[in-house]
Amino acid sequence: MFLALVVLLLLGYPVAFALAANGLLFGFIGIELGLLTPSLLQALPDRVFGIMRNDTLLAIPFFTFMGLILERSGMAEDLLDTIGQLFGPLRGGLAFAVIFVGALLAATTGVVAASVISMGLISLPIMLRYGYDRRLASGVIAASGTLAQIIPPSLVLIVLADQLGRSVGDMYEGAIIPGLFLTGLYAVYVLGVSVFRPTWAPALPREARTLRGFALLRRVVVSLLPPLVLIFLVLGTIFLGVATPTEGGAMGATGALILALANRRLSWNLLRQAMDSTAKLSSFVIFILIGSTVFTLVFRGVDGDLWVDHLLTSVPGGELGFLIVVNILVFCLAFFLDFFELAFIVVPLLAPVAEKLGIDLIWFGVLLGVNMQTSFMHPPFGFALFFLRSVAPSSAFIDKITGRKLAPVTTGQIYWGAVPFVCIQIVMVAVVIGFPGLVLDRVQHAPVDQNIQIDVPAPDAEAPAIDIQ
Repeated sequence: MFLALVVLLLLGYPVAFALAANGLLFGFIGIELGLLTPSLLQALPDRVFGIMRNDTLLAIPFFTFMGLILERSGMAEDLLDTIGQLFGPLRGGLAFAVIFVGALLAATTGVVAASVISMGLISLPIMLRYGYDRRLASGVIAASGTLAQIIPPSLVLIVLADQLGRSVGDMYEGAIIPGLFLTGLYAVYVLGVSVFRPTWAPALPREARTLRGFALLRRVVVSLLPPLVLIFLVLGTIFLGVATPTEGGAMGATGALILALANRRLSWNLLRQAMDSTAKLSSFVIFILIGSTVFTLVFRGVDGDLWVDHLLTSVPGGELGFLIVVNILVFCLAFFLDFFELAFIVVPLLAPVAEKLGIDLIWFGVLLGVNMQTSFMHPPFGFALFFLRSVAPSSAFIDKITGRKLAPVTTGQIYWGAVPFVCIQIVMVAVVIGFPGLVLDRVQHAPVDQNIQIDVPAPDAEAPAIDIQ
């Protein structure tokens, strides 16, 4: 089944239809060979309706819509301009600004495409104008955009929580520290480059720093306040237990509309584009989930899950050996598969084995989230690299400010720029494995009451109820 799925994907068939067709094909083969009964496929309608009734997945269109509205509301542009002015006097200041804004956008949009494209359009021309190395500039923008994968409200974490059968709120709480830690590692790398390769990341010249003193301070406060309020509105209410992730997403979408309206950028055209894109992405996710359900049902019907269980539990090294093999497997599959495909195909097969080995599934989900983040950065198929390639200059161009002719950004430079950040993400995977407290210290698992009480009405009104403890 896996081999046939790989062949179909390499032939270019859409993932959702390849999964469903593969499952049905081998289901019919299994029925003909007597390995399956036709009644197995009768479970499909219930599974499909179960997906459509899943309240957790409602958070996906809300957060997607919020991110798309914010992308067009001018928040990213204002943030990059302001933070760039603030860090401008430092070597590597623009790169630090991109990382900082990338983390803020991740905590408000949760959409990689929106973050990468926004920062690519706004900050890449400025970085090229002032002499930044093209590999460093490309890598910083692509990597900072992928922070939306691990910093809540991440769509990846919603899908992982659903597939692992865990709370989205717990997954968010567990991911917040690793996400910020990864942001810090990016900043440390930029600091090292600015120290040992100062020509790669020069400071902004004085004439480019137009804001100073109180004017700069006022601009920072005004630019930072709306996203911080939105972050609290979304994540704060979820962490405090006031709202569910779905309700938090709805509030975030409403807040994004208010922010766009306040910036006088809310129009019917913007609204229609955001709703169209949200409908497409939500349909894309649901169709892949339906296809993966067909595939998984047949795979489990022929005891494929038991085969995977025996294979992974017999790996030498116990729990650590399992984690190493799984992370290498996910890392390699990420060269070819998107994170949605990994989450819907691979994770349901890994979760039962992880639980059997006594691994906390919240921690396991965050670990897989960090690993899957590399799927956006892998040359040559990383989506973040494709997004950046679509907005980076592919031919020589005239800079609008200086009037100088600047060289293009080549695809090779984008790929090489991504390599150090992929290595940093691998280091982060090792850190999460080595220090599980980074995830688990923030997750408050609700205690389970082991007492069982059964009240049976007594035939005699005066007789006491039976109480079994």
